[in-house]
Amino acid sequence: MAISLNEFADRLNKIMPVIMKGFARRSTNELYKGKITLPQLLVLAYLDEQGESRMTDLARFMKVSTAAMTGIVDRLVRHGYLLRVYDPKDRRIIKVKLNAKGASLIKKIAQQRRKMVINVFGKISETEREDYLRILTRIRDILTKEERS
Repeated sequence: MAISLNEFADRLNKIMPVIMKGFARRSTNELYKGKITLPQLLVLAYLDEQGESRMTDLARFMKVSTAAMTGIVDRLVRHGYLLRVYDPKDRRIIKVKLNAKGASLIKKIAQQRRKMVINVFGKISETEREDYLRILTRIRDILTKEERS
């Protein structure tokens, strides 16, 4: 049975909050305990993947000003998840990187999410999981392409 794009949007808007709440309820990580914010988690994950990064690159990734990024990084440094690294040739260039505590937090969150995904998606068929992953990958590709434009 085909549905219109408007009906699809309405149904998706009703389903997504329930799904997000269900995943949040199953989470035991620091994000859902209120210890770190979603933007802070995104910065930690970016640094985990990219390694050390300049503030301007982080700000560009997050689509915020460097001043706003400084605030986010300041809180992560204060909580002990990041280190500031100064360029020995030019101290105006400041990079940030994960320290052991930040890397450990990212690893812990990834393990918890993996366990949660296995628990939830283990209840649907392999074909349904493949379809879901294919569709999510396609949506990610569309969003990434639009972001670059």
